[in-house]
Amino acid sequence: MPRNDSSNIKRQKMGEIVMVRHGQANTGATSEADYDRLSPLGHQQAAWLGAWMRGHDPAFDQVLSGTMRRHRETAQAMGVTADRTDARLNELDYFALARDIEITHGLAQPASEQDFASHIPQTFKAWHAAEITGAEPFAAFEARIRTVLDEAAAPGRRVLCITSGGVIAMALRLALDLDPERLAQVLLPIYNSSVHRFRVLESGTFLSSFNAIPHLDPPERADSRSWI
Repeated sequence: MPRNDSSNIKRQKMGEIVMVRHGQANTGATSEADYDRLSPLGHQQAAWLGAWMRGHDPAFDQVLSGTMRRHRETAQAMGVTADRTDARLNELDYFALARDIEITHGLAQPASEQDFASHIPQTFKAWHAAEITGAEPFAAFEARIRTVLDEAAAPGRRVLCITSGGVIAMALRLALDLDPERLAQVLLPIYNSSVHRFRVLESGTFLSSFNAIPHLDPPERADSRSWI
């Protein structure tokens, strides 16, 4: 039998980045400022998630949160305290992008959830091509997400990040090399209060779970699942 010479085997201790999207926010808003607070359902989603994680997840070595009100309210409802708030985990301003593309391309702002299915891909394509800028260029948004995730990624360490759907979608783009169209496609179905896991090894960071909502799986909570 061949000898297992551990001195010649490089063992990698896995770390993990767990990204959580905030609970449902103020869906009837017409500006980022008005949107930035949890709805009653959003508070309940976050509370259910916190209870589930306490029963199923090991303790985290670090908890990070965006600085937005909906991020802070989600953390509070989950029953966790952020070790640090970090503006790099803040959401893109989609309202600003929607205004820009309406002015430059004549694309009407979405009036329903169904409208977003066609609006987001067109908007992200124009944003990536620098035809519109919104509140920040696409390259700047991508760079800030890359830097905060690079800092969080450490083999052997588990980090929880409470953030937003656009940030999570960008993390998926970075992990899977998604083009703008596929970036929009993965953003669209991201549930409020969903969980996304990335394994961290010395060789890189790899997606291991996408859009999980175990706290909303019971049939009696089916009506509590939301995207927008």
